[in-house]
Amino acid sequence: MNPAPALNEAFADEEYLLPSVDALLAGTLALMTGYAQAADGCPHRPLMARKLVSNLFFLAHHPKVSPAMRCMLGNLRTRWQRALEAGHLRAGTTQEPVGVWHEAPDTLQ
Repeated sequence: MNPAPALNEAFADEEYLLPSVDALLAGTLALMTGYAQAADGCPHRPLMARKLVSNLFFLAHHPKVSPAMRCMLGNLRTRWQRALEAGHLRAGTTQEPVGVWHEAPDTLQ
């Protein structure tokens, strides 16, 4: 029988001490993942996209980032910014559910 870990031990594997550029990059990747996994109608998607543009801007101008990486991050930020301004990254409207494509079998093997 194992005793329950102390509260600070339970979350120790979730804590990371990262340099600022790594922390910003990790947060940006987490935002991109959240954006990609959010439903089209999620009202937070435009906010996530705006924060992504901001994070990419700061990453592209960070002094510890290589020149090649700065260029790539700048191009990526420009793409997100243009998509945001064009309205492609806004919250979608609620859509009717898609019908069932085929009937489920009566039995499983």
